[in-house]
Amino acid sequence: MLPTPSSPPASLINTAARVLARLNDRRLRPLGLSFGQMPVLAALATGGPLPQKELVRLARIEQPSMAQLLARMERDGLVERAPDPGDRRVSLISLTDEGVAKLPGARAALLATNSRALDGFSAQEIDVLQGLLRRFLANLDEELADQP
Repeated sequence: MLPTPSSPPASLINTAARVLARLNDRRLRPLGLSFGQMPVLAALATGGPLPQKELVRLARIEQPSMAQLLARMERDGLVERAPDPGDRRVSLISLTDEGVAKLPGARAALLATNSRALDGFSAQEIDVLQGLLRRFLANLDEELADQP
């Protein structure tokens, strides 16, 4: 079912997320990246080497999906694993030099999509939209936290 002007907000947000993902994938493809990799690249770029469990939490995806994503990213030379010196049972994931080198192009691609999506919005409207979406996500995160 396609969203209509009377569609529930969650339906509109879901549709917007899918469209953004498609456009971002299109812009990232020439860099050898996909939009699904962006939360991992961003977390590793700002947080340094991280265990897979933390990447699962930050990216808000399930453990099996993260394992597959990291395997592909490792195969593509974007990330590497090393044993955690504090706990040999845990691997720390970090960006490779190739992964770091792709970050500026990835950021530019994502900013281009963001700019296009917000074309015609005032600064005040963008602030309101961001605030509403943060509250929306906080409500959903609360619901997830209540589940075992």
